[in-house]
Amino acid sequence: MNVSWPLVEFPQALRKTSVGRENQILSSEIQPTGRYPVVDQGQSFISGYSDAAERVIHEDLPLVIFGDHTRCLKYVDFPFILGADGTKVLKPKEELFDTKFFYHALMSLDIPNRGYNRHYALLKEKKIPRPGIPEQRKISTVLGLVQRAMEESERLLALTTELKKTLLHKLFTESLRGEPQKQTEIGPVPVSWEVKPLEELVEDAAQVNMHSDSLREIRYIDVSSISREFLRIESAANYVLKDAPGRARKEITEGDVIFATVRPTLLRVARIPQEFHDEVCSTAFCVLRDKNKSTLGRFIYYLVQREQFVKQLAAIESGASYPAVTDRQVKLQLVPLPNDEEQLEIAQVLETCDATIGMHASKKLTFSYLFRSLLHQLMTAQIRVEDLDLSELEAEEKE
Repeated sequence: MNVSWPLVEFPQALRKTSVGRENQILSSEIQPTGRYPVVDQGQSFISGYSDAAERVIHEDLPLVIFGDHTRCLKYVDFPFILGADGTKVLKPKEELFDTKFFYHALMSLDIPNRGYNRHYALLKEKKIPRPGIPEQRKISTVLGLVQRAMEESERLLALTTELKKTLLHKLFTESLRGEPQKQTEIGPVPVSWEVKPLEELVEDAAQVNMHSDSLREIRYIDVSSISREFLRIESAANYVLKDAPGRARKEITEGDVIFATVRPTLLRVARIPQEFHDEVCSTAFCVLRDKNKSTLGRFIYYLVQREQFVKQLAAIESGASYPAVTDRQVKLQLVPLPNDEEQLEIAQVLETCDATIGMHASKKLTFSYLFRSLLHQLMTAQIRVEDLDLSELEAEEKE
């Protein structure tokens, strides 16, 4: 049976530091470039830079920064300048805590979110687990290994997401073959491509028949069902059709592309997979059913993700509370169109990019779960470092 670690009251865990107001900088003074990094309470680890050498913190490193408003925790082991708003600088007593372990221990605490109110008073009421210093260092080494893997997956996810944006622009203006461009009503497109209204690529989708299908069981997709980050269906609600929301009126089939017409600048778009064939979506979507059965929505799915397409719709949306466009307006938009073969090739390239994004997102989620689980179990002594087999994680880090 595991025995819990001894606990130390948070105020008793701290010692004073030499950091003062002279080390702080106002957010208005932070620059995008400079000699010294600025660390504040924001989500980004480094919020910007400054050349104010007289403000740099050199002493007492490493330090832990706690965001009084945001609850963000940061471990800083390099000279830096401190953001002035809502930052608490923490240094544990060396005889009680290794600083890296102290940082991880604070991450394990449950501090309720009070919005933009201050949270340091809640932190001061907590107790910190305190194994022996050697064990603390072992625990932090393990957690650091998982954290680095998580951060690497986040970095690769950000890179591949940015790559997709670049590809979307490049493929639809230069093609896969790097063609010369011609100027059109929607900007430069490859010289061999046509420009047509989207309606020429799609056919009409059916509406639900409420008279004959009222007792039909459906899976309903609304705008909130679509992941804004990954542009896919991530949830659905089950209904008997007669009890479904009034917007549950559009039939969808495999390969359809659904494009949200309410606040289209939010870009809620998805391609219908086989599992949602013959289900129902909200009237807040324009259903785009591909006439071209060899692509079955694959090219259209990327066609409507383009920044240019979304901008075209944003320029004509109307309504003060809920800006929107109509299905007709979506389908009247001019789009660049290559031949059938190149449509499929472009879709395949972008699908490969999406698959890579999905892989890195899955890894990020896996490492995040692993980190939270290990953090809890190691801090509560439910498991010990010597119980863990980290060979696969260590091998991955070496790669």
